[in-house]
Amino acid sequence: MNRINKKLAENKKLLSIYFTAGYPDLNDTVKIIQDLEKSGVDMIEIGLPFSDPLADGPTIQESSTAALKNGMTTKLLFEQLKDIRKTVSIPLIIMGYFNPMMQYGVEAFCAKCQEIGIDGLIIPDLPVAEYHEHYQETFKKYGLSNIFLITPQTSDERIKFIDSVSDGFIYMVSSASTTGAKNTFGDEQQHYFERIAALDLINPQIVGFGISNKETFTQATKTAKGAIIGSAFIKHLTHNGVETVNEFVKTIR
Repeated sequence: MNRINKKLAENKKLLSIYFTAGYPDLNDTVKIIQDLEKSGVDMIEIGLPFSDPLADGPTIQESSTAALKNGMTTKLLFEQLKDIRKTVSIPLIIMGYFNPMMQYGVEAFCAKCQEIGIDGLIIPDLPVAEYHEHYQETFKKYGLSNIFLITPQTSDERIKFIDSVSDGFIYMVSSASTTGAKNTFGDEQQHYFERIAALDLINPQIVGFGISNKETFTQATKTAKGAIIGSAFIKHLTHNGVETVNEFVKTIR
């Protein structure tokens, strides 16, 4: 069983943290991952920086730009992670855009992910129909879960199709905007969370975009299996440095 599915089977609400590989400094990637696991995080999303990150808000865009300036590349990320499974056991997911994966070669990318112990991919700009028709078998061949995003505007019909081709969790975007931290969720988001819960989907849902503190984490996980924090964690790294990962996680749980 994939590490993601094992983690989803645990009787707890899951905390997943996103950060951009190669930020704040080029060689911080492994230390951040190790410290996140030691701090009790359940899953980690490793952002592969890209020059045109359409789904990302300003905080993640800025970290992506900085990481690229630092010299981060797909090849270098794989090199940094080659021994990661000697020290880290929780699920690791690479989140990035399809263009760098195509440049690397989709099958070669998936094979490398399997080799170093990556459990899944989140590719916001890979349409679900395109994945289902052209890439699903390749992902399965290399034991990778592909995680799809849904938003408040996604129709029930499309959500059910996404559910049918998913084999991990569904990334439930909290609002129809780019990533970014919020202090609380309003009625509109709460109704959306309840609407998705009522669909009784096969795959559990984890909420992302706008989770920034204990309050939003608790709100998001009332009906969902877990929540993802990205922008708020990157801001913390920017202002407090990589030595303070544990301090951030303690504020959420």
